[in-house]
Amino acid sequence: MSIPQEPSFRESVDMMFNRAVALMDLPPGLEEKIRVCNATYTVRFGVRLRGQIQTFTGYRSVHSEHMEPVKGGIRFSLGVNQDEVEALAALMTYKCALVEAPFGGSKGGLCIDPRQYDEHELEQITRRFAYELIKRDLINPSQNVPAPDMGTGEREMAWIVDQYARMNTTDINAKACVTGKPLNAGGIAGRVEATGRGVQYALREFFRDPEGMEKAALTGTLDGKRVVVQGLGNVGYHAAKFLSEEDGCKIVGIIERDGALVDVKGLNVEAVRQWTINHGGVAGYPDGTFVENGAKVLEEDCDILIPAALEGVINMGNAANIKAPLIIEAANGPVTAGADTILREKGCVIIPDMYANAGGVTVSYFEWVKNLSHIRFGRMQRRQEESRHQLVVDELERLSGDSGIGWQLSPNFKDRYLRGADELELVRSGLDDTMRIAYQSMRQVWHERDDVEDLRTAAYLVSIDKVASSYKAKGL
Repeated sequence: MSIPQEPSFRESVDMMFNRAVALMDLPPGLEEKIRVCNATYTVRFGVRLRGQIQTFTGYRSVHSEHMEPVKGGIRFSLGVNQDEVEALAALMTYKCALVEAPFGGSKGGLCIDPRQYDEHELEQITRRFAYELIKRDLINPSQNVPAPDMGTGEREMAWIVDQYARMNTTDINAKACVTGKPLNAGGIAGRVEATGRGVQYALREFFRDPEGMEKAALTGTLDGKRVVVQGLGNVGYHAAKFLSEEDGCKIVGIIERDGALVDVKGLNVEAVRQWTINHGGVAGYPDGTFVENGAKVLEEDCDILIPAALEGVINMGNAANIKAPLIIEAANGPVTAGADTILREKGCVIIPDMYANAGGVTVSYFEWVKNLSHIRFGRMQRRQEESRHQLVVDELERLSGDSGIGWQLSPNFKDRYLRGADELELVRSGLDDTMRIAYQSMRQVWHERDDVEDLRTAAYLVSIDKVASSYKAKGL
């Protein structure tokens, strides 16, 4: 008997797209236009390092220009290849459409292990890669706006924006050429935590959906729910931290590249994070049980499984053993198309990546707008808001004294009510609103259409319809 072939990441994205468009009435030509990747640029460049020239290969893929600029991260990884970059660019198209960020989809990657180079060498490599993309208009505030991804962060974005500014000395909007920058280089408060925070908001919204909860056979609230997190990088760390500290979840498993930790009483996320920073992994951590084969912990008994690292970690080889009734894809493509079918047949509910990890691109959108407007959020209205609230508090206090009733405002009410929202609070508010509205658009399709069995198909239907409408408005 032949063993079913595991689809590649690129094939998985196409299969999930095809499953959705089969339920739509799109002209064949438009369907093909949305599906295919518009262009992929491969650049090969040399950098003199350690006394010799080393040649590096990088990619920038533009999937859809139904809206511009196009948006998508740049990752540094030895696993980077054209198929992966094109699949990620396609996901960015659908993700931006779903959360109503006015971008097309793009993605970039450099085939490199950043851990093999010191900071100065990485800066040389990053700047040269940026130079190769910038001179082809593949980094530009109005055409193509990258962001951090796996293996990159604020530091790399600061180097890229400086390289762009050096090459475009009169562009007043130069800082908008990338997002995910440090605050002092034009970044925005809340960007580092954004994807993890978005995962938290997505779960909160799911737990407000009684029909979705019933399908996942879950009850109650997030408080006390057992969570396994795979990958304690930026996304996994912030998601686990916020869920445990603010929503009462118990992080019963943390999976890293060197193994995993398990503790049914719950792990201290902050302590584990510091241990991994200091020791390069979770091995030797004093609390919990260390499991050398970390992948097996994906199969642990829990309520919520959060794959937050690489694509394809849940596949046809382990999907049947997954016990979690709810999976939220904090990473891009962690569940293959083959595994997705197995899990759906088991009754497992999957909150799809294009929605679950959209917090990053949402706050990147806010950062891009901030850079183009050249003013931080809250600067114009915060004090006026406080002054208006002060009038209300003064009037309440006057009425209390005049009436002789002697009632008092609740402790801390005055301070909390009077404080106007700063940039971080506004960013979190905008992200929360975005995640709520996007979930509700998926929920409506999921619950009201008999031919839609899962959230992923609902997400694709919503996003593809928006992309199609944009192309039609262009005259296609």
